[in-house]
Amino acid sequence: QVHLVESGGGLVQAGASLRLSCAASGRTMSSYVMSWFRQAPGEEREFVAGITRYGVSTYYADSVKGRFTISRDNDKNTQFLQMTGLKPEDAAVYYCAAGSYVSRDYGDVDYWGKGTLVTVSS
Repeated sequence: QVHLVESGGGLVQAGASLRLSCAASGRTMSSYVMSWFRQAPGEEREFVAGITRYGVSTYYADSVKGRFTISRDNDKNTQFLQMTGLKPEDAAVYYCAAGSYVSRDYGDVDYWGKGTLVTVSS
């Protein structure tokens, strides 16, 4: 089992950057594929980005491709989401997720963090 805690959310203006972090404890993070999902009010939780166990492959939602970068540091049991060129439509609660394989379906996630709020003003 792994416990996930996100940090780094906040209020920014459109065009700004933020870096989200997710600290994992319990079972070593390298045991899991890691992902980020987000959920805006009234919307379904959606896949943002995923990264394989040793960072060899990354996957992105079309809406964030070229603006967001997912990475991980297994030695520090931490994954990151670097977000640049933020848009008002990126505003959401961002969730760290761990699972056995990269999936865009939130139903395939094994473990969730509690989320961190990102607000983007226009």
